[in-house]
Amino acid sequence: MGHGISKDENDDSSSSESKSSRISRLKQKLHLHSGHQHHKHGSTSLSRKLHAAEDFTGIAFLTLIGAEMKFKDKWLACVSFGEQTFRTNITDQTEKPIWKCETKLLLEKNGPRVARISVFETNRLLKNNLIGYCEIDLLDFLAQDSDSGFEIFDLLDPSSADKVVGHIHLSCSIEDPMETEKGFARRILSIVDYDGDGNLTYSEFSDLIDVFGNSAAVSKKKELFEAADRNRDGVVSMDELALLLALQQEKEPIMNCCPVCGEILEVSDKLNTMIHLTLCFDEGTGNQVMRGGFLTEKEASYGWIFKLSEWAHFSSYDVGLNSGSSASHILVFDRKKKRLVEELIDGKIVLSMRAIYQSKLGLGLMDKGAKELLENISERQGKQMNSVESAKDIPKFVEFFKDQINLAEVKYPLEHFKTFNEFFIRELKPHARPIASIEHEDVAICAADSRLMAFKSAQDGQRFWIKGRKFSIQGLLGNEISSTAFVDGTLVIFRLAPQDYHRFHFPVSGTIESFVHIPGCLYTVNPIAVNSKYCNVFTENKRVVSIISSADFGKIAFIAIGATMVGSITFLKKEGDNVRKGDEFGYFSFGGSTVICIFEKDAIQIDEDLLENSCRSLETLVSVGMSLGVSTKKRDEAALPNLDNCVLAE
Repeated sequence: MGHGISKDENDDSSSSESKSSRISRLKQKLHLHSGHQHHKHGSTSLSRKLHAAEDFTGIAFLTLIGAEMKFKDKWLACVSFGEQTFRTNITDQTEKPIWKCETKLLLEKNGPRVARISVFETNRLLKNNLIGYCEIDLLDFLAQDSDSGFEIFDLLDPSSADKVVGHIHLSCSIEDPMETEKGFARRILSIVDYDGDGNLTYSEFSDLIDVFGNSAAVSKKKELFEAADRNRDGVVSMDELALLLALQQEKEPIMNCCPVCGEILEVSDKLNTMIHLTLCFDEGTGNQVMRGGFLTEKEASYGWIFKLSEWAHFSSYDVGLNSGSSASHILVFDRKKKRLVEELIDGKIVLSMRAIYQSKLGLGLMDKGAKELLENISERQGKQMNSVESAKDIPKFVEFFKDQINLAEVKYPLEHFKTFNEFFIRELKPHARPIASIEHEDVAICAADSRLMAFKSAQDGQRFWIKGRKFSIQGLLGNEISSTAFVDGTLVIFRLAPQDYHRFHFPVSGTIESFVHIPGCLYTVNPIAVNSKYCNVFTENKRVVSIISSADFGKIAFIAIGATMVGSITFLKKEGDNVRKGDEFGYFSFGGSTVICIFEKDAIQIDEDLLENSCRSLETLVSVGMSLGVSTKKRDEAALPNLDNCVLAE
């Protein structure tokens, strides 16, 4: 990279040098990490050179340092740039507010270039009162040459442009495009580097390529991995990943869509792609308050995961329709069709779930506000799904899951539902779910349309499917219910996906003895999270435990578990009610969730096909009313002779 650009050098190199090289060289000459005096006329030759780069694109760092006002107050500054608006924090009472707040802005040929800075006082009647403003052409600003570390601009009275009401101190610089690329590689490596060792294994690299949405790249994963692994040590480092992304974007791009927003990327412009991804991920928290100082790499990674966590927990139909990325699959065995089927989950969702639930960085995030974030996401989305506007999403949802939602079974036509949530908790027509062996109380049935896992004991469940280190029956039931009756009992897990009928039913006949509400988190119940070694979904999530007493099966613990997007769990029965198997028990509002049933030890013989699939870590797709298993208590009693009226022979 050169240390200066003469007029001839610039003219000769414009056709042969890459765009990133030209901008990097320009940035060095312009001293863009220094401040610039607004009232001095900048070098006209330098200004012309900047404007000559008509395809100029770069990330600008704009810092609001402070201001000098004519009276004391609490001050707030805002930056408006295109459609974006950022604000500083509010200062203490002062006439010389200090903010030292920085934000990133995208500069490009056809994009916005004028930033408006507004300064407000915040004390009068608890309202923000605009005191002064200035407008800055950032490209002109950056073209000026100066030795100072900041620029001083006049703040003009909004009612009279001739009146100066104060001064504001700003600085602005442009990030070297190569640093943009390296920063992008560092951050994306931290997301897919699940074991946190600083390198990507082939499996981690494969997940990354999948989520970029390029089918050609997906078909050449092995080739790309070998090309990236320049030192042949079997892993891809951050530098190797950055180099691969830069080279591939120049000749054969591997990124077709943004893993965060789903936008289709223009493959013709490598630098624009990197800038889009960097800005999209760095704004991951959606927080529009400007920060003091620069983001650390760790903070930026947290921002990514916060943003990705929102993707992970919105229903996959919406992500899948908009992103265009290739889907990842979970195989389940369809009990009715007697064959394996694929449960489609968008690649970004898989990536973000693993980033959150199966990485060391995700573990750190769990201690830094993720639980509150997931709860806020659920609350916000729950309100949205209860709004009249949400009804427009029903046809899209039905179309996306057209092979998995049978509208002929639904009790009411689509136009009956006034909100998305009304459709989500839809009722079915009578007899749409026939009850197996309805006259035989010793046959238990499936409690929900779901993906089912069944184990003879909790220990089997941990061996084959539930990997949480702290999972236990007592942890699942909470402190108010004794686990004595359920130690070594049979465990049945019904996982509901968004497309499922979301009402759950009684698996056995009996009496409801009690309800216990247990507060907790709202982690997703997807197998990726269930198998995390960093959190214990079933024992940490919000849930309600009810105990059902049955003449044929003894006591059954029925646990309804909340999950991300589940606004509420609603029960239609109360304590003391006598119920029959197949009766409706309650429903989950928007989102996927889970029901777990625990039977006493040796109280039920689970159907053999369900156990066999579960021992292969394969979920079985079942419907309400299908056979679950038979009581072993009645069998044991029938096998023993009645000795009450026996007479011993002489």
